[in-house]
Amino acid sequence: MSYIAHIRESDGKHQSVEEHLLGVQALAERYGEKLGVKHIAGLAGLLHDMGKFTHGFRDYIMAAVANPDAPPRRGSVDHSTAGGKLLYDWFHTDKATSSPTLFLVAEVVGNAIISHHSYLHDYLNAAQESPFLNRVRRPEDEPPEFNRSRSELLERVISEAELRRYVACAADEMKAYMGQTDAARLPAKLLFLNKFIFSALIDADRTNTRLFEENREEPADSYSDKRALFARFYERLMVRINAFPNAPHAVSINALRKEMSTQCERFAARPSGIYMLSIPTGGGKTLASLRYALSHAIQHNKSRIIYVVPFTTIIEQNAAEVRRILMDDEHILEHHSNVVDDADDEDEFEDGLVNKRQKLKLAKDNWEAPIIFTTMVQFLNVFYAKGTRNIRRLHNLCDAVIVFDEVQKVPVSCVSLFNQAVNFLKDDGNSSIVMCTATQPALDHVEQKLRVTPDGEMIADLDRVVEAFKRVDIIDRATGETFDSEKLTAFVKERLCEVRSVLVVLNTKAVVKRLYERLSDQDIPLYHLSTSMCAAHRNTILEKVRGHLDRREPVVCVSTQLIEAGVDVSFECVIRSLAGLDSIAQAAGRCNRHGEDAIRRVYVIDHEEENLKHLHEIRVGKTEARNILALMKRDNRLFGGSPLSVQAMKRYFQSFYTEMKSKLDYPLPELSTDMTMTKLLLAERKQNIFYVAYIETKKQDLPLFLVNSYRTAAEYFEAISDKTTAVLVPYGEGKDLIARLTGDETIEELSRLLRRAQQFSVNLFYHERALLERNGGLVSLLDGKIWALKESAYNEKYGLDLANDSQFDLSMY
Repeated sequence: MSYIAHIRESDGKHQSVEEHLLGVQALAERYGEKLGVKHIAGLAGLLHDMGKFTHGFRDYIMAAVANPDAPPRRGSVDHSTAGGKLLYDWFHTDKATSSPTLFLVAEVVGNAIISHHSYLHDYLNAAQESPFLNRVRRPEDEPPEFNRSRSELLERVISEAELRRYVACAADEMKAYMGQTDAARLPAKLLFLNKFIFSALIDADRTNTRLFEENREEPADSYSDKRALFARFYERLMVRINAFPNAPHAVSINALRKEMSTQCERFAARPSGIYMLSIPTGGGKTLASLRYALSHAIQHNKSRIIYVVPFTTIIEQNAAEVRRILMDDEHILEHHSNVVDDADDEDEFEDGLVNKRQKLKLAKDNWEAPIIFTTMVQFLNVFYAKGTRNIRRLHNLCDAVIVFDEVQKVPVSCVSLFNQAVNFLKDDGNSSIVMCTATQPALDHVEQKLRVTPDGEMIADLDRVVEAFKRVDIIDRATGETFDSEKLTAFVKERLCEVRSVLVVLNTKAVVKRLYERLSDQDIPLYHLSTSMCAAHRNTILEKVRGHLDRREPVVCVSTQLIEAGVDVSFECVIRSLAGLDSIAQAAGRCNRHGEDAIRRVYVIDHEEENLKHLHEIRVGKTEARNILALMKRDNRLFGGSPLSVQAMKRYFQSFYTEMKSKLDYPLPELSTDMTMTKLLLAERKQNIFYVAYIETKKQDLPLFLVNSYRTAAEYFEAISDKTTAVLVPYGEGKDLIARLTGDETIEELSRLLRRAQQFSVNLFYHERALLERNGGLVSLLDGKIWALKESAYNEKYGLDLANDSQFDLSMY
C-alpha cells in the first residue's frame, strides 16, 4: 500500500509520505546548520508527518478529493502526535537507554512535531497541567494506528538502528549547544532552541509542500551566490558615497557623512557582535550602516541583511533609496505587516489538500531574500507571537547582519524580550547586530541587559560629531505654558510670516486632524499624515510635500509621530508637541536636515487637548523630557548646553527606564499581579511559579526537563498594547488587489499579491473594526482570512473613515 502526504490540485498527482518526510528532513537539516543543530532540526523533519502512515489518513485524503463539496469531518484524523509520541516512548519511558540530553532532544523535537499545525505547546501551564505530556503520553491505541505508523516509518524511511544513530548525533549537537551555560541563562538557551527548531520545521514543511504543489524541484539555495551579489551591491554603494554632492551648504555635512561611513567600514572586519552606530539625525546612517552590512556580510559570509525599523513609513523610504543605489528590485523585500489573519488557525485537519486557506499558509513569506526591510513589530512577532506564519521566519534571522534603525522605539513592555532575542542572535545565531540611532536608549541599564560588545560604538568622539551636526536650536515653549488648537493655529500662522515651510508633529490623530481643519483656510499647500492612511497613500502625500520643499515653496504639514523617524524631509521650522526627548530629537531631524540654511528653530510646545490616557509611554516620556527642560531653564550649561546632547539623552533614558521598570518585562496581570512574560518564558525551574504550584498540588515531580509556558506566553503577546487587525484599503492599486485576491491564484502569484498588498493596508483597533462591521464598511475575502474596506470607508484627506460615508473618488488614482 502507498501512503499519501499530499495530492496536487492541478493534476491529482500523489506525494508519498516517504518523499515528503525525506524532503522536509533535508531542508530542515540545511536550516539547522546555522545553529549547529543539523540533526536536531532534521529529526523534526523526519518524524513530523509520521502519523500519515495510516489507513485512516489515506482514506481521509482520498475521500476529500472524491467529495470536494462534502469532505470528511474536520478533526477526524490526528497525524501530528505520532512523531512526538515515538520520541517520548523511547526516551522518557525507557530510562535505561535515556539520559538528560536525550530527554531534551525528545522534548524539543517532540514539541515542534506535535505543534506544527498550531503553535508550541506549554510544557506546564497555569492550571498545573502539561498539554505537552497530554499529547505524547497517549496510550498505544491513541493516536489511531500508532503502531502501524511506527512500523511503516522504520520499514519505509529509516531503520530503527539508523534512527537511533541519528538521534545520537542530535544528542551530541544538544551537548555542544548547551556547552557550559550557567543556570541563569539556561532557560533562554532552551527557549530559543525550541523556537528555532519549530521555525526550521515549519518553513521546511511548507516549502516542500509548496514546491510539490508547483511541480518544482527543491533548490539547493534560492540565492546561492550571496557573497558575489553583496560584492556587486558594495561597488554600487561606493559609487554613490564617493559622489556625495559638493554644494556649498553641503560640503561640511557630506565630509562628516563620509568620515562616519569610513569608520563603519573599519568595523566590518570585526567579529559578529552587538555594535552601536550613534550617527546624529541627518548624518547618513542608512548608507553608513549599509556599507558596514555589505562589507561585513562579504568578509564573514553572512546570508542576508535585515533592516528593522519602527514605522512602515521608513520602510518605504529606505527601501526605495537602497533600490536606487543598488539598482536592484528582485533581491530586496519589504515586509510591512501580516495582511492574513491566521494566528488562531489549527490546520492539521486540512493538511494534504491545497484549498484557498492552505494556499495562504504556503505562500512564500519566510524572509529568505538577501536584503529585507521590516518593522520592529514584525521582528518581535517572529519570536513571541502565536501562530506559525511569524515564527517560520526565525531561522532566517540567524547568520545575518541585522540593523535596528531608530532602536529607541522598542516598545517599553518588550524591552526585556527584545534584549533576550538579540542576545540569542549574537551569542548562538551567528548574527551581527547594529543598534542604529541618534538617540541610543540605555538598553544595558535594565535588568534583562542587552550584552553590547565591549568598545562597540562605531563612531569616535561622539560629542564632537553631535556638535558638528548641529542645525537647529530647541526653543522651549512647554515649560510654564500650554497651547490649545486655537492658540497653536495662530502660532503656526505667525511662523509662516518668517519661514516658507512648517512641520507640526502632535501626539494624537484627533488633535492632528483638528489643527489641519483649522489651517485649511490658508492659501498655502497643506497636508495631513497619520497611520489612518495606508503606506501607499502616505507615500503619495510625502512625495508632494518633498516637491514643495525641493522647490523652496510654501508648505505646511501636520502629522503624527510617524514622520519623525527616518523620513527624509527638511522643513525650515518644526513645532513638536512635548513627548520623550528622543521624539523631540527625531522631530528636530526634519528641520534644516541637510544644513541648507543657518541655524533654524524647533519649538517644543505642550498641547493641552491631547488625550494621553491610553498612551502611557508618551506620558512618562513627556514628564521626563519636561524635567530635563526645566533643569536647563534654571541652568543652561547643564548637559553640554543642549537637550539633544549625548549626556542629556543618557540621563533621559536612564530616568525613563527607571520610571518604567515595572513595565519592562511585559506584565501579565490577567494571570497574576506579579506575573510577566519573562517569567513564563525564562524562569529557572525552581523559580517557575507554575512548577512550584505543581509540586505542592500533585506531591510529585513533573517528568520533564522543560517546564516553561510557551503557548500561554504567545497567547498573551502583542508587540503593541492594543490588538489590531490589518485590512486592505481601496486606494490606488489596492482596489485592483482586493478584486484579485479570490484564492484562485497560484501560490507563487498569491505570494506576490500579498507582498504588494502590505502597502495598501491599515491597522484597525478592535473598537474601530466593530464599528465598521456594524455600519457595513468591511468586506471579507478568502473565507475571512483577509479583510478589506469598502470604498466609502476611505477618505482622500484622512484615510480611514469610520463613519463609512467618504465621498473620495478613488477612480482618479
